[in-house]
Amino acid sequence: MKKKLIGGVTAVLAGIGLYRLISARQHDEAPTAGQWSTADMPDLTGKVIIVTGANSGIGLEAAKEFARHGASTILACRSLDKAEAALAEIRAEIPDARAEIMELDLANLASVRQFAAAFQAQYDRLDVLINNAGIMMVPYGTTADGFERQLGTNHLGHFALTGLLFDLLIQTPGARVVNVSSAAHYRGSMDFDNLMYENGAGYTPMGAYGRSKLANLLFTYELQRRFEALGADARAVAAHPGISQTNLMGHMADRWYFKPVMLVAPLFLQSAAMGALPTMRAAVDPAVQGGEYFGPDGRNERGGYPVVVASSEDSHNEADARRLWQVSEELTGVTFGELAGVNGR
Repeated sequence: MKKKLIGGVTAVLAGIGLYRLISARQHDEAPTAGQWSTADMPDLTGKVIIVTGANSGIGLEAAKEFARHGASTILACRSLDKAEAALAEIRAEIPDARAEIMELDLANLASVRQFAAAFQAQYDRLDVLINNAGIMMVPYGTTADGFERQLGTNHLGHFALTGLLFDLLIQTPGARVVNVSSAAHYRGSMDFDNLMYENGAGYTPMGAYGRSKLANLLFTYELQRRFEALGADARAVAAHPGISQTNLMGHMADRWYFKPVMLVAPLFLQSAAMGALPTMRAAVDPAVQGGEYFGPDGRNERGGYPVVVASSEDSHNEADARRLWQVSEELTGVTFGELAGVNGR
């Protein structure tokens, strides 16, 4: 019975994939006039860029292109073994790449603090911070600091990292913070009475993931408002990769349907390289404005070349954004230097 079900699921997914492959093939071809691609990236020599979760997927693809264009690129990763493999891949393709690995576990605030201290000891500028690392639709659990895992890793870890590196960002002309969100933010909602799904109460993997991705956008827009209130020469921008082939679902590898789905995934998912384009454009396109949100230009933003896209009404709720900021400071113990006391309204 299970074999028949697996076969049926595989056949259906293959059919969907074939349709997507035929109808969206243009996204795998060379960009046409007006479509932003890596060919539009400026020379990044002298720039310093951190990419969290750069050992695979869109993080690796973005780090690779930043290094290719001359930036000193830091692969901030939890798994040093995977990071070493990623760095070897970058150097095999770009022998003169200025790239290095630094250990960072966003699910552990002690690790975040250690990373920030080590980075500040080595660098006197930070041009772009790419808050890319994340986990997706995992079972309920908590981080080393007792936070629900998805919000703790995807938002609170990055909030703390950004705050700890804030002084370097603010002293680097034209610095950017790029937070990687997801279309799943439409599935999220903020419940400050049960923000962490205490003891699993009300927890669903998608609901918690959507909340963490909504938090990424609330943080982005509030950070930009505070940059503007301070008069800072810095921009906060967000991006989402569409539906791309990454290892975010790797924790489901033991599920019976994982292998058949992954077998046909290349047919209906765009490549990680395509999925990384919105992040890269948000990070380096000179025309980007603070508070913009980039995603693919294809149907339902599932794939394509990066353009400015809209986000949910909830993501623009300024009261929620201010409250999330306050709660995030309280939970992490991290404040933002010159932004302390600055009201983003």
